[in-house]
Amino acid sequence: MKPGLFIKSTSLLNDTFFENAVIFITEYNEKGAMGFIINQKYPRRLNELEEFKNVPPFPLYLGGPVDQEHLFFIHQRPDLIDGGEQVDGAIYLGGNFTSAVKYIDNHTITQKDIRILLGYCGWDPRELEQEIAEGSWEVLEAGDPFSI
Repeated sequence: MKPGLFIKSTSLLNDTFFENAVIFITEYNEKGAMGFIINQKYPRRLNELEEFKNVPPFPLYLGGPVDQEHLFFIHQRPDLIDGGEQVDGAIYLGGNFTSAVKYIDNHTITQKDIRILLGYCGWDPRELEQEIAEGSWEVLEAGDPFSI
């Protein structure tokens, strides 16, 4: 496993939080793995959150069951958003969220450039490998997290 891979839940996870989930793995090391569900829209939009009430409606996604009090984001615009951590190729995790919101507000950044997520998915060391081995997750070859 490595950052930048996608995993998709199998029928073993039906009737759980992860039913039909596609997860983009953003971190994988000796401490475990971290990723975000990228195919489940959250019912509210960014402008429905009090501190962002003056920005245009922009979709939010349910990133995972852990730390749903915080927003996370992945993007492919390091030319505009500094401070992000490269995950794989042109995809970055986090960075200057104030800049990201400014570029969303002036329509420089679109849904094809960024995905804003509530919460994340996390695994302890070797936990994800065990879940894949037992058949809960299928590793996908490739994908674009902004088109799923």
